[in-house]
Amino acid sequence: MTERYINLFTDFGFKKIFGEEPNKDLLINFLNELLRDREK
Repeated sequence: MTERYINLFTDFGFKKIFGEEPNKDLLINFLNELLRDREK
């Protein structure tokens, strides 16, 4: 059995992980962390 990974640096990977309704909380948390770093 081979392992498969999704590259988050590609458009497909980012949309696959963060663009689906069940992962909405994951996207919100990710964006909040990015914005929090910019405020400092």
